[in-house]
Amino acid sequence: MKKFNVGIIGATGMVGQRFALLLADHPWFNVTALAASSRSSGKTYDEAVSERWAMKSPIPENLKDMVIYDAVNDIESIVSKVDFVFCAVDMKKDEIKALEENYAKHECPVISNNSAHRHTPDVPMIIPEINAEHAKIIEAQRKRLGTKKGFIAVKSNCSLQSYVPALFPLDKFEIDKCLVTTYQAISGAGKTFERWPEMIDNVIPFIGGEEEKSEQEPLKIWGKIEGGEIVPSERPKFTAQCLRVPVSDGHMAAVFVSFKNKPSKEEILKIWKEYSGEPQKLELPHAPKQFIYYYEEDNMPQTKLNRDLDGGMAIHVGRLREDSQYDYKFVCLSHNTLRGAAGGAVLLAELLCAKGYMD
Repeated sequence: MKKFNVGIIGATGMVGQRFALLLADHPWFNVTALAASSRSSGKTYDEAVSERWAMKSPIPENLKDMVIYDAVNDIESIVSKVDFVFCAVDMKKDEIKALEENYAKHECPVISNNSAHRHTPDVPMIIPEINAEHAKIIEAQRKRLGTKKGFIAVKSNCSLQSYVPALFPLDKFEIDKCLVTTYQAISGAGKTFERWPEMIDNVIPFIGGEEEKSEQEPLKIWGKIEGGEIVPSERPKFTAQCLRVPVSDGHMAAVFVSFKNKPSKEEILKIWKEYSGEPQKLELPHAPKQFIYYYEEDNMPQTKLNRDLDGGMAIHVGRLREDSQYDYKFVCLSHNTLRGAAGGAVLLAELLCAKGYMD
């Protein structure tokens, strides 16, 4: 695979910092541009983030002295240095939509961590092991934007990346309805315990917008390409509750599911064990060797013990058992800033590079 020059738009935030770590020594991607708000532009990366660096690993040495661009006003300079960009900005949704389209119209593909374009009909929202075929919609999007190379592709919300991977392979039995409660880490809000001491010994039973995303976004992932857009599926029916819990990293979900054709427990376990997707077939750099891990122990998976397995890119499932009101119930876990955010976006970019969309 050839080397690609890449930029990080929103490089100073928590997801941007995670991008910086993941890309610092990536075998395919070479970071050649960092961008953030006007408050940070003109500073070196070290000057801009050293006092609020939230990662456990230090700032990558090869990025410390890189001067930050203004994400909005320096687009032409940025796109002249990169083949594509990762975007994780903290702006109003309409501003993000306009910014990402501006990069795309400058013939610069955008791999976005933001939610602004997740429901744009011709923008693919991809979990690489699940719906890689949705990348085909990029051709229609390019026609709309009037571009030859530029496009936008997004990853889904971090909260559903724990449970959708466990459910999707089971849809051969026609999932009818699903109830899910997520227990979400504070890094999903861009926080650490040092910055958010109110979260210590506390649970907050509301996360703005998360329940709507958890109920609606899976339907686009389940959707089909028709007439130049992705048409969301009408099923399964999802209902969700989302809670913020005192955990640094890792989103857990309690899942209750019913099928039109109820499978046996043995059938479900076999599917989870054997399931893999395009990233595994293509041996992409950030693809977990085993996509879904199932734990037989009653007290597993556990956030602290399992979230970092396979570079934080694996999905963890346990406690599968029959339920009195639904067919089955189980728990799921994924690392929210790796699989759920920056790592999922890097894996998506690897997929699109391998498929020729960045050429």
